[in-house]
Amino acid sequence: MPEPIIFAIPKGRILDEALPLLARVGIEPAPDFFDSKSRSLIFGTNQPHISLIRVRAFDVATFVAHGAAQLGIVGSDVVDEYDYSELYAPVDLGIGHCRLSLAGPADSAPPGIGASHIRVATKYPATTRRWFEGQGIQAECIKLNGAMEIAPKLGLASHIVDLVSTGKTLVENALAEQVAISQVSARLVVNRAAFKLRSAEVPALVEKFRQAVGDAAA
Repeated sequence: MPEPIIFAIPKGRILDEALPLLARVGIEPAPDFFDSKSRSLIFGTNQPHISLIRVRAFDVATFVAHGAAQLGIVGSDVVDEYDYSELYAPVDLGIGHCRLSLAGPADSAPPGIGASHIRVATKYPATTRRWFEGQGIQAECIKLNGAMEIAPKLGLASHIVDLVSTGKTLVENALAEQVAISQVSARLVVNRAAFKLRSAEVPALVEKFRQAVGDAAA
């Protein structure tokens, strides 16, 4: 029997939208996937050769890029941040829409012409540095994994770069969205080596996802 295909699924905001998409391509998690008391880390599916792992969104890219999982679902924000050479993102799944934005105190302006340096709190230091370099500004990035919105209030940074959906959290913390750096959606990601070496299985799954997205958009 061939080794099972490991599919990495993100915890959090994308998961609820990803499950119906998985169902459309014929992948249904085993019941213990939905059991909040389960301590399992690997879950079976209705497909004997496909198993699911449920990990943090940022870790999906790492598992797939390093070949521990063959496929996964993750936001384009994570794909762009890590820029792994072994990560192939062939399908925009059309779910998990939001944007990566620069935000600052509601009474402040975004850094403009003449600014040379800025301190930014973010979960996306590589993306943030690249964007500010394009503006001719050196960004000192303070890496945080959450609670970004309190960083300006406590003097840790003057601005933040984070995902924005409704913007409600920003408003409640006296911040304002200033620049949308990129539009974000979830992508199907594939390990490049697995795509080549498991050519009887992995490319076919990619096509099923592409078809499911097309059918949903029709």
